[in-house]
Amino acid sequence: MASVKVKFRPSTIEGKTGALYFQVIHRRIVRSQKTKYKIYPDEWNARTARITPSPSRPDRHSILSRYRHEIKQDLFRLSECIANLTRKGLPYSTDDLLRFYRKRSENDTLTGFMTSLICHLKEQGRIRTGETYQCALNSFMRFRNGEEIILDEMNQETIEAYEAYLKKERLSLNTISFYMRILRAVYNRAVEKELTTQRFPFRHVYTGIEKTIKRAIPQPIIRQIKDKELLAGSSVDYARDMFLFSFYTRGMSFVDMAYLKKKDLHNGILTYRRKKTGQQLSIKWEQCMQEIINVVLNDL
Repeated sequence: MASVKVKFRPSTIEGKTGALYFQVIHRRIVRSQKTKYKIYPDEWNARTARITPSPSRPDRHSILSRYRHEIKQDLFRLSECIANLTRKGLPYSTDDLLRFYRKRSENDTLTGFMTSLICHLKEQGRIRTGETYQCALNSFMRFRNGEEIILDEMNQETIEAYEAYLKKERLSLNTISFYMRILRAVYNRAVEKELTTQRFPFRHVYTGIEKTIKRAIPQPIIRQIKDKELLAGSSVDYARDMFLFSFYTRGMSFVDMAYLKKKDLHNGILTYRRKKTGQQLSIKWEQCMQEIINVVLNDL
């Protein structure tokens, strides 16, 4: 089994910061993995192999605390890499271990991985899906008080604590499920890419869909909206027409309405594809729809 130690290499220039590095030993082969952490000699305790804040530099206490947290994450990454390679049952060298560690470290924080997925979704034109991913990430980071988490740390205890946080915030079960299903999809994608090991952290949290009370507007209210006297050509009048057009077309979204073209209407049938899902829908063209289009065209 490989072993890892944190070491300090002082600067050759007196009064300058030195560098921390990881010493990795496997089958008596020793390799070093450099880190980004720079500290002064009096901030390192060689006996305990830990960063120790210096009373003479109180302004560095905050950054040293962050270093300790990040080093803990780095060591956790390395231990997970060792465990992963050991589980595969194949022989590996110290260099193999460090290559595997560097590959996983490039994109193995939740924020880093989800941000790359969001960018990819936007490149594919799936803007709305990217927005929902960003919404779920923002919620989870609020739960973490902005503290980053690596994918290997997303265990059952963390996810259950997040669910408890959402319940404390008085979110509905469907909203909780919405966030959980997005994070689960992201986690499973990370497992596929071998950025973490499958631990089924979402096994005991709610990911179902609760039946909601129907909130459909009754027909008399729709008629009142239609017959309401409004100033012709006003923004409210235009908003009312767009609402009614959406109602007449069986709930067409505003983005789909914006992308409609003349060629979509053929032989009395309106055919279009949803921007969100790509699903093709066909609707019989009615006089009430044409009346709204006529008003819009007259106002142009």
